[in-house]
Amino acid sequence: MQKPSKAGSNSVTPAKRGRPFGSTTGSGGSGGGASSSAAAGDPGSAASLFGPSLQVYSNLVDENSKRIVLALQSGLKSELTWALNAITVLSFKEKDDLRRDSVPLCKIPGLLDAILQVVDDWRDIAIPRNYTKPERLRSLGTSVLLSGFGNEDAAIPSSDTLASPGGSTRAAEDPASLKRKRPVGWWFDEDGLFNLDEEGRAEKQLCAIAASNIIRNFSFMPENETIMVQHRHCLETIFQCLEDQNTEDDELITNMLETLVNLAPVLDLRILSSTKPSFIKMNEKRAVEAIMGMLGSSIKAWHCAAAELIGRLIINPDNESFLLSFIPQIHKRLVDLMSLQAIDAQAAAVGALYNLTEVNMDCRLKLASERWAVDRLIKIVRVHTVPEVCRKAAMILESLVSESQNRQMLMAHETTFVEILMADGKYSETFARILYELTAKPNSKMSSARAVWGNVTRYN
Repeated sequence: MQKPSKAGSNSVTPAKRGRPFGSTTGSGGSGGGASSSAAAGDPGSAASLFGPSLQVYSNLVDENSKRIVLALQSGLKSELTWALNAITVLSFKEKDDLRRDSVPLCKIPGLLDAILQVVDDWRDIAIPRNYTKPERLRSLGTSVLLSGFGNEDAAIPSSDTLASPGGSTRAAEDPASLKRKRPVGWWFDEDGLFNLDEEGRAEKQLCAIAASNIIRNFSFMPENETIMVQHRHCLETIFQCLEDQNTEDDELITNMLETLVNLAPVLDLRILSSTKPSFIKMNEKRAVEAIMGMLGSSIKAWHCAAAELIGRLIINPDNESFLLSFIPQIHKRLVDLMSLQAIDAQAAAVGALYNLTEVNMDCRLKLASERWAVDRLIKIVRVHTVPEVCRKAAMILESLVSESQNRQMLMAHETTFVEILMADGKYSETFARILYELTAKPNSKMSSARAVWGNVTRYN
């Protein structure tokens, strides 16, 4: 990018982002004066900006922390846009970023609640336009037409027809023709005073997506992890968005899923059944079912992230009891992912299986009995291009062969194990141990395997 030139009447202002070079050139008069003041180093001038056109000072949070929270809570378009833009810029910092500081949640009290409110405002109105309210059992005012308990769409007698301000009357409508059941009255002829049009709904949706991006950015900061994993409303909102993957915005779901992946190493699902206030009544089973829904998705980014999420969640022993009941479905789906051509899907599946096999013996037995599991692990060791993925696949095979009940099943692949051992020296030690386990006597305290794959000492 072109650097600002020194002060001078004929200096050239650097082109703004999105404009061709030379489009902002100033010549003489006021143009030269503007260029001179910009080149003089004024931090508030547009010419001194590099990158995004929005300039946010590093001390903005210290001076306007309360205003940011109030702007998010206000719902006013201008205030909300300003707050979301400022927090988006300040919420993430890359390694080569020239900014001196990023904003952790602990610096602004109430910020996370205010951001979640923006998401909730969208989700409260995110109902399809052709939504039909289910019937309610009438239990009060059975002899009164306008009681509000079930006869909202009943026709009004002609003598009681309500007139609109324009003098027209509302004719009786067939309830079957109504897409949305509404109480009678001229004030409900249109969408209503407090209902949003399509433009308003789109703005709410964009604000919710921006808020989810901020939440995702916050999850990258280690200082925010404790606050976020202990915030029940935050976790409930994330899991509920994952539940609604078929109806919710794709970018919002992706941001929420990535947030969960970042928080997974320190996340304890038991918080969903704690005594903290609950807004959605989310429990551990629903949360795991939402993750399983993402794992079964056909979108590569989603099922890869869900596989990585499961692999990180299972590391915490407190989460094991909630995931173990889904182990057969998890194994089946992860084995299917290993058959895909995408190397990142294979890597995510292998990474999750690597952690799952370390949980208990039952997980190892179920994985070994899963159809095509061993064959696909062997194929990944042979053809995958990432050495770390190949190493983990070999370690999974070693974990499987450590169970005596799996050895008879794995004995059919002994020739393949020998071929890999002789062909590739990177994993020779691992496959030597695998071959030893297949042939060693189970009662020997210490023995030495002497064969074509070398000498291996094993302590039982």
